[in-house]
Amino acid sequence: MDKRWYDTHEETLETLEIFKTLDRESRKRLSNDIIDIANQIKSIHREEDEPVLSIGLERVLGLYQSSNSRRWYDKQRDLNTAIKTISTLPREDFLNIMEGLCVSLQD
Repeated sequence: MDKRWYDTHEETLETLEIFKTLDRESRKRLSNDIIDIANQIKSIHREEDEPVLSIGLERVLGLYQSSNSRRWYDKQRDLNTAIKTISTLPREDFLNIMEGLCVSLQD
């Protein structure tokens, strides 16, 4: 299977594996929280003097390919929306969210 740009990030892989073990309601609540966090970060970036203009071709292609629903989380509507939402953030923000989730969910 082709790797998405974030598949090389260990905490992202661990977080998605943890998500897989959660019940539907817990996944839904966490997905909504992720979307809220992403929207707050986007709001902060809009207020910056020089906002980030592009997320990069590799990430745009990944968002397009997610419509093929090849991954288990592509078929989970709430989680799919959350992943797509944070995938449009700057890479560092995406990775920070995944690292935070990984640490929080392992406790």
